[in-house]
Amino acid sequence: MSVSGLPRSSPESQGIDPAGILAFLDSLESAPDIEMHSLMIIRHGQVVAQGWWSPYLQEQPHLLYSLSKSFTSTAAAFAISEGLLNLDATVLSYFPELDGEITDRRSRSILVRHVAAMTSGHLEETVLRASALDPLEPVRGFLLIPPDREPGSVFAYNQPCTYTLAAIVQRLTGQTLIEYLRPRLFDPLGIGHAGWQRDAAGRDLGYTGLHATTDAIARLGLLYLQRGVWNGRRLLSEQWVAEATRMHVPTPNEPNPDWQQGYGFQFWMARHGYRGDGAYGQFCVVLPEQDAVITTTAGTENMQGILDAVWADLLPAMTAATVDPSPVADQLAARLDGLQLAAFQAKRAPDSSVAAWATASFLPTGGLCEAQPTLTAVRLHHDAELWRLTFLEGDVAFGASVGVAGWRTNLTETDHGKTGVPLAISGGWTDEDTFRAEVIFLETPHRLALTCSLAEGTFRASWRTVPLRAGPLSALRMPR
Repeated sequence: MSVSGLPRSSPESQGIDPAGILAFLDSLESAPDIEMHSLMIIRHGQVVAQGWWSPYLQEQPHLLYSLSKSFTSTAAAFAISEGLLNLDATVLSYFPELDGEITDRRSRSILVRHVAAMTSGHLEETVLRASALDPLEPVRGFLLIPPDREPGSVFAYNQPCTYTLAAIVQRLTGQTLIEYLRPRLFDPLGIGHAGWQRDAAGRDLGYTGLHATTDAIARLGLLYLQRGVWNGRRLLSEQWVAEATRMHVPTPNEPNPDWQQGYGFQFWMARHGYRGDGAYGQFCVVLPEQDAVITTTAGTENMQGILDAVWADLLPAMTAATVDPSPVADQLAARLDGLQLAAFQAKRAPDSSVAAWATASFLPTGGLCEAQPTLTAVRLHHDAELWRLTFLEGDVAFGASVGVAGWRTNLTETDHGKTGVPLAISGGWTDEDTFRAEVIFLETPHRLALTCSLAEGTFRASWRTVPLRAGPLSALRMPR
């Protein structure tokens, strides 16, 4: 058995050529614009490969962004099976207090199945407009925006659709999505800690904001691959799995080929199989023909590049006529055990200026930091043999020791994320006046590049991948 509790097996014993997995890793790691954080491959119910790019760890939750939508879809499935939710009811019927002010005919005719399939009739994203119209009840804001076309007739990737589906489930059950899913999905599947960001209304967001482990994503994919059955027990109806994972609407106007294959109920169709996905490379790819699930977390804008590598390297490895054990298998095992992100390469503190750096404090260049306007100051402190970075957002302070030519985390002092902000930092000096560091927020896809100038007493910061939801740095972690 694996550490995760899912059964383990070798790739070759499940009909996968390990050389194909090595080629997949080569493709990902040679792409300068792809930063991988984790990978799990399951075939015939067995984990055949898994790895985490250090400093990311197996037990850590990761922000899933829109892969959260597939979990919201699953919550709707349970509500339907319990007789609470009707796909053919209007959205407005679940918000009767809004009946008098929602007068547009198309808005009144939006069905639950329309928001589940992103076919509300709007032609573009409406999340900012909906929130501006009513920050405390985004469903009202959404329904106040008249659809451009008849509901059910056209696709637009539109966050308020999923938010509305999530809001209906939470209204009907009187629970947050996390609370509702815990006994129905998380506990039966053996999914441990998870957290979901909430909005001003106190609801789990639904369309984004779920933090969960790679293992949790893989288990959701395996449940759908097994048509709703887990360890011999049916959790989801087979009809729901079929409906959620078939194309309900074409998506020909999406820019990338694997987003042009159509959309189901909060699942994307793909050139092979179907998937849940989230910004910056969070994937749950389900391949029924190959009886496989491929799960990744990452920090990249080149999401199509990850899927291209799956099709180019992993699919052929699953269709090889014969797979013979070979030395490649040992090479793959060693490679998976040794995955790591490259550390920042710099020098140790110059001897001539150690004292000046040891208690240095830096203010943002030109006022508040453009990349992160809530970051008001950075401090560098020398403690014994270690250097420590501290970030200040007003009265809030957090930080970690700096790894020189390596990564250091603060996981021990934050009790592995139970308190504080889990960080990994690698940095050093590029010259006597300049300190630079890479700062990874370990429960997210995000890292910050930091440069401090001793002579000017200032810092500059820029995101490698930009957080999609505004907020302080100290909020870049799983909600507890």
